[in-house]
Amino acid sequence: MELATRTVRTEDTVGLLKSAMPFQVVSNEMLEAIARAARRVSYKAGEVIYNRGDRADDLFVVVRGRVEHVLGPGAGATNLLRILGPGEVFGWAALLKSQPYRLAKSTAVEDTECLAINGDALLRILESDPETGDVVMSRFATMITRDFTVPEWVAQLRPVGRRAAPQQLTGLALTMFRLAQWLRSPRPYLMVIGFSLVLGFWYLAVEVWKLPRFEQMPGLTAVVKEWLSPDPAYGLSIYTPEYYQHIWVSCRRVGIAFFLATALGVPLGLFLGWSPKFKEYVFPVFEMLRPIPILAWVPLAILMFKGLETPVIFLTFLASFYATALNTMLGVQSIDESYFRAAYCLGASRWQTFRHIIIPGALPFIFTGLQISVGVAWFSLVAAEMVSGQFGLGYVINNSYTTVRYPTIIIGMVTLGAVGYITSALVRIVGDHLMQWRVRELALGGQS
Repeated sequence: MELATRTVRTEDTVGLLKSAMPFQVVSNEMLEAIARAARRVSYKAGEVIYNRGDRADDLFVVVRGRVEHVLGPGAGATNLLRILGPGEVFGWAALLKSQPYRLAKSTAVEDTECLAINGDALLRILESDPETGDVVMSRFATMITRDFTVPEWVAQLRPVGRRAAPQQLTGLALTMFRLAQWLRSPRPYLMVIGFSLVLGFWYLAVEVWKLPRFEQMPGLTAVVKEWLSPDPAYGLSIYTPEYYQHIWVSCRRVGIAFFLATALGVPLGLFLGWSPKFKEYVFPVFEMLRPIPILAWVPLAILMFKGLETPVIFLTFLASFYATALNTMLGVQSIDESYFRAAYCLGASRWQTFRHIIIPGALPFIFTGLQISVGVAWFSLVAAEMVSGQFGLGYVINNSYTTVRYPTIIIGMVTLGAVGYITSALVRIVGDHLMQWRVRELALGGQS
């Protein structure tokens, strides 16, 4: 069998791979690596691409033309014959776990061009990003059993990434692996460049150029010296216990407010999105209260609640509650109506529909809302602590301003930003962990 092979531009091959079903979730960087490991192969009409029993080395993507794919009886397929066109994939025996030989005979029906990808090289590339590799292999498994109608035992694929060692990569090992992956990506270095640009501009504007509107601001070196000083001139640094007391008090307030906003906002949003009648009663009041600024609630909060702590938590809770409830309601409204119709056709009750369709269907919006909610809680907290708090980062910022301790203002702001970033990241991590099913669903194109 004579093959005509040629190389083409990488970007052309990347575009072709993007149109093929298993590779639609792969990053451009990984697609370029696959493209470099691939070659184009041409066949004349009637030419056999491979026979049953041949060694299975390459996976093929049809570029143009048509291919007749005939499975042998030993494959256990329901439909033995398939005609494949551009963008379709065949030759998947190159990826099978315990079958190194071809199960089918493939013949070019007309003059045909294919992209040949070596199976071993493809697996090595997929292993460089185990999460994406796992998704691609899952799509392969689905495609093989669905399109080629073979039993699942035939479609068992060679391991890659998380499939390779699900038991070994757990806990600290998995965290360290992800950290290593992150360090190998350009993201940490871009992040460092971004911070360097901001700090560099601050230093130049205040201490070097002394721009007119920046002359009263504390300089970068003054803030860093104060922050790291064992004996701070303005009384607050990483060596003073008060610094950590302020952080702890703010975190506790935000934690309580965020918990209450989640506990009350999520159910309210679910019912607002689920029941039109309930929405008619509640939503107008909700929308009327939502635009009221937090500071406008301060007098009522002081009148309604005893002490200073409860009003601060209430004011922090308010804005967070609105963000959570509104996003949850939008999440319910975004669920495809066909899911409800299918559930009712299958005899599901309203409660079963609520449990198994509404709650999981709204989860992506809920966690998006919770990320917004925790951020809103932080800047609401600052407003609340400026008014009636005695401790906390907002109190530090406000008190430092009234006592003309400008470096301490910056210390409070930067600390608040760092703590807020960490809490938002924690919510995102929890959401990713609870919604791994959604990643799988998207990766499979909604097909199971």
